[in-house]
Amino acid sequence: MEVTLAIVKPDGVKRGLIGEILKRYENKGLRLKAAKVVTPSIELLEKHYEEHKGKPFFKPLIEYMSSGPVFAMVLEGENAVKLVRMINGATKVEDALPGTIRGDFASSTTYNVVHGSDSVESAKREIALWFPELIL
Repeated sequence: MEVTLAIVKPDGVKRGLIGEILKRYENKGLRLKAAKVVTPSIELLEKHYEEHKGKPFFKPLIEYMSSGPVFAMVLEGENAVKLVRMINGATKVEDALPGTIRGDFASSTTYNVVHGSDSVESAKREIALWFPELIL
């Protein structure tokens, strides 16, 4: 069974989308293994997004992600990483198809409502950062 990290970002939490987003994941057969609402620290976010350090959008991304509470969750299921990415839709808002979370709710590429791990390896690393208490 595969696990992945998904996050409802501050704009999604502010807009009251947690339930709708979780429902979409669960409707696809994914199970909620762990979840929490947290306002992430700068330190956590810099570790989470370390591959983007030095890029022009890094600082605005960290500021945005630390601007309010997020809903972080570990989802479990067959092909969990791929399924979450498919349900989330394309990162760029102009490429996100209707029926995906981003296609239906994202207002811009920056404010794109959700995060999903991009690989099994990234999922393991990200889950360890956000849920260090979990033993996987």
